[in-house]
Amino acid sequence: MNDKLKKLALLVERNLNKYISAKKEYPPVIYKAVKYSLFAGGKRLRPIMTLLAAKACGFSYLDVMPAACAMEMIHTYSLIHDDLPAMDNDDFRRGKPTLHKKFGEAIAILAGDALLTSAFECLMMCSKNKKIKSENIIKATLELADGAGMRGMIGGQVLDITSEGKKINAQQLAYLHKCKTGALIRASVVMGGILSNANKHKLALLRTFGEKTGLAFQIVDDILDVTGNEKKMGKKLRKDEKVNKATYPSVFGLNAAMIKADKLVLEACGILGKIDGDTNDLKELAKFFTKRNY
Repeated sequence: MNDKLKKLALLVERNLNKYISAKKEYPPVIYKAVKYSLFAGGKRLRPIMTLLAAKACGFSYLDVMPAACAMEMIHTYSLIHDDLPAMDNDDFRRGKPTLHKKFGEAIAILAGDALLTSAFECLMMCSKNKKIKSENIIKATLELADGAGMRGMIGGQVLDITSEGKKINAQQLAYLHKCKTGALIRASVVMGGILSNANKHKLALLRTFGEKTGLAFQIVDDILDVTGNEKKMGKKLRKDEKVNKATYPSVFGLNAAMIKADKLVLEACGILGKIDGDTNDLKELAKFFTKRNY
């Protein structure tokens, strides 16, 4: 990540702490558990996409900060639940013991539930900003719910689990990835546009950009599970292969998978060129999706 994106990540971090903290943190264990995962060193890519989409539509970062933080809460909750023994059964996340290893399974489940609930509470804080229309907050809420729900991330996770050990075709694999990872990334971009009064044409472009970068991100995740460095990744690798998960490298091979990811990002950056606004940082972030090694 370049310096500008790192600064945005820190800005998100500061605001997350503000939104998640309470004057009286009781019962204390749930706040400790939530903060343990929420501030475990995430890259904050999804909330940054919300901020940069708003910038491309003429709004400031702070205008849509509650929505950006809501997005990170949803993402973190999904990771907490992903790591549980009933799901991916991971012992480490970002180089630290996973939440259920640190606090137990029950508290981990409840911490994930707490973040999911808090995300929508946080998004509603956009109503304090007179620049943001009430109908756009409703539309953004629906976008987030769709990206995180059964038509999006949850649906993709279900397909991911039920497809283990089975042969699926390229079309089914693309759909799985677009739901599992791409839907939330798409929502992060579109929410920024919705809250910033983007017209239908611009929202359609942002949606397509989000879909393409979301798929590219997951393909690179699959590649890194094979080629990545465990220390940099902060978790056990080659788990997909062990449980015979369908991934782009397993179906197409590493080289073809990387070519596909690069092509998607190139197409996504081309779409941004059609948007009347400052999209340079969004382009840089999209390129980082395929160049990252963690």
